[in-house]
Amino acid sequence: MATAMTAGPVKKKPLPAGLPREWYESHNRRLKAMRLAISLLDSGTYDARRATNRKIRTMAVRTGIHRPSNVTCKMVRAFIISNGA
Repeated sequence: MATAMTAGPVKKKPLPAGLPREWYESHNRRLKAMRLAISLLDSGTYDARRATNRKIRTMAVRTGIHRPSNVTCKMVRAFIISNGA
């Protein structure tokens, strides 16, 4: 029987300085989408077709994440698809 290894919280590092603003916006959008995709997968939403914008935004409210844009919702679905579910 395999046991799950819990590693605790990840230590945050500062973002690199001097990059264009678009890079930071894209980076933060990817992080938000990843957090939302993980929350949806944990709640049992394994099919990207069932991850509607409304469901994603409801999950954002439940987890205390700011309301995602349409682009972020699309990215969440892409993460769910790439998960192989």
